[in-house]
Amino acid sequence: MLSTTEVQSPVPNQLKTLTLTDLVKMNKLSVSLREQIKKHIDIDPFTTEDPFKENDDYEYSVILDKTDTKRVICMVVTKKEPPIQLPWEILLGDQLVHLTISKTDAASIKYQLMPKDTNNFYPFRKSTRIVGYIMFAFQICGLSQ
Repeated sequence: MLSTTEVQSPVPNQLKTLTLTDLVKMNKLSVSLREQIKKHIDIDPFTTEDPFKENDDYEYSVILDKTDTKRVICMVVTKKEPPIQLPWEILLGDQLVHLTISKTDAASIKYQLMPKDTNNFYPFRKSTRIVGYIMFAFQICGLSQ
């Protein structure tokens, strides 16, 4: 089993090697994860502009498949203040890993998986207040070449 210290963020060249089988597995895992996450937060039904502002106050992370860490299951962008604590150990189970990444790495992964310029993220709320944004692998409709 991989520990989070052994896991590194996938790089664009790795993402370019994703196969149709990888995308199918990513899709299945992301749908399942979304159902688990919805037990803890409210996800808006429509996407909004991407949260990569020049001067933002967000923490960026990805959920990866432990069996092949180039498989990005979802990207989570949360506001630093007030911080939201999701029960990742419960949500991820034995197959997924949560990895905090830099904004630059997050943008690179996002543009590789979701090449359209904006409206790739669903806002999510806790107690009616937007506390972050999330993008799932089931949204992928084409990879950047």
